[in-house]
Amino acid sequence: MKKRRIAGTAGGMWIIFMLLYASLSFAAGPTDRTADKKGKCPVCGMRVAMFADWNAEIVFKDGETVVFDGAKDMFKYYLDLKKYDPSKTMADVAAVSVKDYYSGDSIDALAAYFVIWSDTYGPMGHEPIPFGKETDAVKFLKEHKGRKVLRFMDITQKLLYALDNP
Repeated sequence: MKKRRIAGTAGGMWIIFMLLYASLSFAAGPTDRTADKKGKCPVCGMRVAMFADWNAEIVFKDGETVVFDGAKDMFKYYLDLKKYDPSKTMADVAAVSVKDYYSGDSIDALAAYFVIWSDTYGPMGHEPIPFGKETDAVKFLKEHKGRKVLRFMDITQKLLYALDNP
């Protein structure tokens, strides 16, 4: 009788464990590609999960989400959508987010402040380092020998090329 009870308890525990595991596995949702260990940046091919503190995202109006290892690759994609996804235009973009360097929170990239040419390197070397607050960007600029604080619309393909080819 005890063996049955133990087997029944173990079997019940196994079912509970599997249900808990399944619920945790799907908690991130199907579009949260940062949780996908195999998800790759569409620009450089690096695994985005390796750089979760740097990830950036573009969300399109059709619900598609594209995740990048860092802000620089997000800008490359955004500024040359025709190259990376000819079916999309800037009008199709619903939101763009980056991770605030200090807090690690996702912030609206269109409202962010970016420090360039600092002594801090991101996944792709010299990155535009994002901040939600201008005061944080200025503080970081001074502490990390940055050259300039820019806004989203100030980032150009020419600047990205320069960051890649110092």
